[in-house]
Amino acid sequence: MNTGRRRSALSYIPGLTNNAVLQLIMFCAGAFVTLGICWAVIEIVDRGDAANFYQYILPNIALPHLAAFGAHWWTIFTYGFFSFNGFFEMLSNMLWLYMFGNIVQMLVGHRQVIPLFIYSVVAGGLFYLLAQLVPGAFGEAPRVNGIMGPRAGLIAMAAAAVTIAPDYRIYFTETFRVHIMVVAGIFAFLMIMSSGFYFPVFMMLAGGGLVGFAYIKMLKAGYRPGEWMYGMSKKVENLVTPDPIKIAQRKFQSNPSGNSNRYTPKSGITQKRIDDILDKINQKGYNSLSSEEKETLLRAGKE
Repeated sequence: MNTGRRRSALSYIPGLTNNAVLQLIMFCAGAFVTLGICWAVIEIVDRGDAANFYQYILPNIALPHLAAFGAHWWTIFTYGFFSFNGFFEMLSNMLWLYMFGNIVQMLVGHRQVIPLFIYSVVAGGLFYLLAQLVPGAFGEAPRVNGIMGPRAGLIAMAAAAVTIAPDYRIYFTETFRVHIMVVAGIFAFLMIMSSGFYFPVFMMLAGGGLVGFAYIKMLKAGYRPGEWMYGMSKKVENLVTPDPIKIAQRKFQSNPSGNSNRYTPKSGITQKRIDDILDKINQKGYNSLSSEEKETLLRAGKE
């Protein structure tokens, strides 16, 4: 048991640490619930008038028209995680994410899912904004408070899954299976129909699909375009999470004989035993310790 290793909050939920698809689903569902709570609170406070919600909340998370983007530039990162068109649309989006995301996760690993989703959301947003530069009615965007929802990320997952395994079969039951190209085709048709045939929305979907295709091609070429995100996350975690190994080394460092601050053995753990374990860490690294040695170091650190 790795009792000596630092643990992230996700590690306390079984099966979640290495399941990026489930993490994304939980995050998007949580965003949907949070947005609904905000709307309900404003409705209650303002006695049935939700004008403040549409004036102050949505503009700060939904991707606006190009003219207003400069004042709300951060929305290109947030719009893809929020949905506000009803529970069943959010549910269907999460089911599509689960289907295509699991294929990607199974074939290229969980560390590629979240970077792929983020890249596709940003690229889809940029395509949506740039398409509005097309003159005339062709570049006209929907007249709404802003675009929200993970459609660009979903298209990216579908494109990535098809690029990885174009002959993959999806089993809905033990005997009923469907070719992934058929499922992806149905999904793409539904996404296009839901676009309202607005060119900027169509381009948003195209941008997401292009990212899904390009991301897998880069992986096959040996690049890891998402590793920097995990590296940054690790650095942040190191800043806010104490390292038990460094704490133990500082606490149990051997002192000159006669020093009153020398560690006093407790619970049958001798100073020599602690020194031997720390020497082993210095020579071979923490992963070289046995489960019993890790447990001993942890118990000694708590005294």
